[in-house]
Amino acid sequence: MGPTRALLERLGHPERHFSAIHVGGTNGKGSVAVLVHAALRASGVRAALYTSPHLVDVRERIMVDGRPIPAEAFAQWTAVLQDVVVETGASFFEATTAIAFADFAARGAEVAVVEVGLGGRLDSTNVLEPVACAVTHVALDHADYLGESLEGIAREKAGIAKSGVPFVLGETDPGLASVMRRSAEQAGALVMAVPPDAAYAGPLALAGAHQRRNAAVAEVLLGALPEALRPSTAAVRSGFQAARLPGRFETRGKWVFDVAHNPGGMAALVAELGAQRPPGPVHALVGILGDKDWAGMIEALAGAVDRIWASAPPSAPPERAWDLAAVSERFPAVTVEPDFDRALEAVQDGAETVVVAGSFHTVGDAMARLPGFAPLR
Repeated sequence: MGPTRALLERLGHPERHFSAIHVGGTNGKGSVAVLVHAALRASGVRAALYTSPHLVDVRERIMVDGRPIPAEAFAQWTAVLQDVVVETGASFFEATTAIAFADFAARGAEVAVVEVGLGGRLDSTNVLEPVACAVTHVALDHADYLGESLEGIAREKAGIAKSGVPFVLGETDPGLASVMRRSAEQAGALVMAVPPDAAYAGPLALAGAHQRRNAAVAEVLLGALPEALRPSTAAVRSGFQAARLPGRFETRGKWVFDVAHNPGGMAALVAELGAQRPPGPVHALVGILGDKDWAGMIEALAGAVDRIWASAPPSAPPERAWDLAAVSERFPAVTVEPDFDRALEAVQDGAETVVVAGSFHTVGDAMARLPGFAPLR
């Protein structure tokens, strides 16, 4: 977190000019952040939102009252920080985090909902002193950075807990919840566990049973806020009905976009396809990063669609590319097309529904190539 602190010092510590709500977890943290932000907006609070990664445009990550950071402002903050980035070796995410906080302060945000980038304890967003925080769920992901055990990952994610601050615990596994509870209590946090069977029952714009669980976590987190920021029941209901999250079982005509980038995400996508039963034939374009359990994810998806194309999204880092030759060998029924543009054309042929999934890169690269589909238009 050292580079982030240096960047924020150069900017005059903008993170001290707004209240912050901190949200971590393996899956669901983006949904919870968006729901909390929507409820705050519905209550009349000037609310900011920081999420990652983006789909097409980096400015998607930095929102105030639903409006992205202007391109000119992003460029100006980048110029201000350039020398500190070079001096400290700050990463792209660290620099973007600092720019987000500067933009939130400059645009007069009263409160910012901030999604953890990776892990929790060592994440660059953990410079915040939030008024409330939450961890949604723990699963094996990014083991190279967070450790090989679920218990170790749970402790890392609980590292956002702060003394005297409400810590909302959304994990349903009793063992992992216990690990996080102990870590949070050792930090002096006020632990508030969401019952394992809790699911939001009101109207919800986000599709899927898993989103009702995320909404239940968001509802408890909103209730844990200081009274001056706490939305009314009506505002929560209105916000949850209005919340939008690009790329999470997002349906546009015959297209379904879902950033199912790990086994848990793919399981949720498969469950929702089963519940929605979109018109067939259902074709899927999949691009998965090589450090994920791509074989398990394809096996899960194969039972829910009629045909799968596998390709390599151009924006994915080359060092994390999956082995398409291995995909072809393991799954002969999968059509492997390394050229992403050709795959995007071919998957549409004869399909009534086209699912695009597997990573943020895959969904973002597809949206960027389909006229009018990019989140910022």
